[in-house]
Amino acid sequence: MAPTREQHILDQGLLDAQLELWHHTFSYVKSMALKSALDLGIADAIHRQGGAATLSQIAATATLHPTKISCLRRLMRVLLVSGIFSVDHPRDDGVEGEAVYALTPASRLLVCSASVNMVHITKMLLHTNLVSPFSDLGTWFQHELPEPDLFKLKHGKTFWELADHDPAYNALVNDGMVSDSSFLMDIAIRECGAVFQGIGSLVDVAGGHGGAAQAISNAFPDVKCSVMDLAHVVAKAPSGSDVEYIAGDMFESIPPADAVFLKVRQLVFTILVLRRGATRADACNDYSPSCCCRFNS
Repeated sequence: MAPTREQHILDQGLLDAQLELWHHTFSYVKSMALKSALDLGIADAIHRQGGAATLSQIAATATLHPTKISCLRRLMRVLLVSGIFSVDHPRDDGVEGEAVYALTPASRLLVCSASVNMVHITKMLLHTNLVSPFSDLGTWFQHELPEPDLFKLKHGKTFWELADHDPAYNALVNDGMVSDSSFLMDIAIRECGAVFQGIGSLVDVAGGHGGAAQAISNAFPDVKCSVMDLAHVVAKAPSGSDVEYIAGDMFESIPPADAVFLKVRQLVFTILVLRRGATRADACNDYSPSCCCRFNS
């Protein structure tokens, strides 16, 4: 018996709803495919071939096992759909040749040797330590604020405590922060430089090794720049610059300055590692890629 028009519409609605749920359920595959591309150095492999490479060339350059080439093809399909890479199918005398994969604006930022890249910050954000806590997000909402934060709920330590106790992870975090600052600051100074006009002093809170503060200091020599971060981070900060490094905890106090520079990349990252009682940091309610908050001393 054929369904009625009304039943057909209802059935189609159910199938559309199921498809929407599948889409969200498996959306993590895109992130994990991106992580795999970084781990395998696929963007670097294509770059070394002049910006375009066949699957076999990628497999050889990325030192992939030959038996995994068919699996690599499936991975590349996901990355194509995500816009990370593009593909061309050249024809010779009307016969379609082997697919040639090329870099896109997004994957050019994944080339390690590029002067501007996002390799380290992307590796940091896709690291298991940062991804796995979100599996407990529902449980986190059942706990009363301010403790524990989502990261500590999963690992038993805060983001900063884990970095303090794990040298390899600490290096990953520092490299990621430097990478992020290097990528953003030239653009921020060109596009938003007016915000630094008239400032006599600035403290970069959780500024790591001072990449952002150094860029500001170079562009605005009259601004006295300092960086505040945890002691183990400041201990490895570079020397021989005009930037002052101060060891401390931003959740306890922030050194006085005309302005506080606080770079927050993503709201989810803020939910993950920050807690209430952040004193002056609470005054910055702007989750844009970077913000400069002025305070009257």
